[in-house]
Amino acid sequence: MAEFATGLDHPWGGAFLPDGRLLLTERPGRMRVVGRDGALSAPLTGVPAVEARGQGGLLDVALAPDFATTRELYLCQAALVQGGALTRLVRARLSPDATALEAATPILDATPPQAEGRNHYGCRIVFGRDGAMYLSTGERYVTKARAQRLDDLGGKVLRLARNGAALADNPFAGRPGARAEIFTYGHRNPQGLAVNPWTGSLWEAEFGARGGDEVNILRPGRNYGWPVVTKGIDYDGSRIGEGAARPDMEEPIHFWVPSVSPSGIVFYTGNAFPAWRGSLFLAALNPPGLVRLTTEGDRVTGEERLLWGRTRFRQVLQGPDGLVYILTDESVGRVLQLRP
Repeated sequence: MAEFATGLDHPWGGAFLPDGRLLLTERPGRMRVVGRDGALSAPLTGVPAVEARGQGGLLDVALAPDFATTRELYLCQAALVQGGALTRLVRARLSPDATALEAATPILDATPPQAEGRNHYGCRIVFGRDGAMYLSTGERYVTKARAQRLDDLGGKVLRLARNGAALADNPFAGRPGARAEIFTYGHRNPQGLAVNPWTGSLWEAEFGARGGDEVNILRPGRNYGWPVVTKGIDYDGSRIGEGAARPDMEEPIHFWVPSVSPSGIVFYTGNAFPAWRGSLFLAALNPPGLVRLTTEGDRVTGEERLLWGRTRFRQVLQGPDGLVYILTDESVGRVLQLRP
């Protein structure tokens, strides 16, 4: 493991540009470009204001599939609006010299806003094989039941067009009392989204409370249980909901008791680590480290823990060089590079 870049303030999300540089978000509300030599740029201009309190701030970034020609990208952030704070999706363009965001425009707010609390925003973005954009939202912690409400965008994974609109073939489109943007529901705080490159399925990781962290395969319209069922308990030791499982709710394909607090996830497809091909990596916050799940198709077949007990990891990425890059959740945050 080597230190690739340092001097960041709680780096949260990242995306490699076509030229091999790394575009990063910092939770207090900045974006930077990390050169191929690890050098940090000055903060980009044009970044929208964020609600940088608690777990909120500037969170994920994802490049549009046609970024090489459009320079279009998407940001997820905590935003303060009338009535409180919420998860917001923003569309923007990266300037040709990569020093600024241009035309940053909010395209979706995960309403309703919440007056109290600044936790559980979710906020990962991924594009599926179907061309749809998927956005995870947290249930915002204070009112767990938001995750079960179909008229509420908290505690969901949303399926969207590139303008932030619901797609016509979404599972709840046209259903009275339900938001058409919803793809799946019953999520707590999902900070991991990745497409399985071998099967095309959408995988999600989310935090439990005390235990009950989950990895799920997302299927349209399904209910993933929170807070009705969970493998964990509440922080005070009390029971949550009805128990560990229910026949009409989806079971995770992998879970942890006690917790590992999984944030960002990525499937490894590179050649630098041949033995790791097919693995799902998860950045773990508490206990801190990197989790590697071995997979076969849409099954988890094993688990290995790497770099355990050292530093809180927020996101893990595969670089164009096939190396593994890790963003550390620190006030003097770093990008770490795993080499063979």
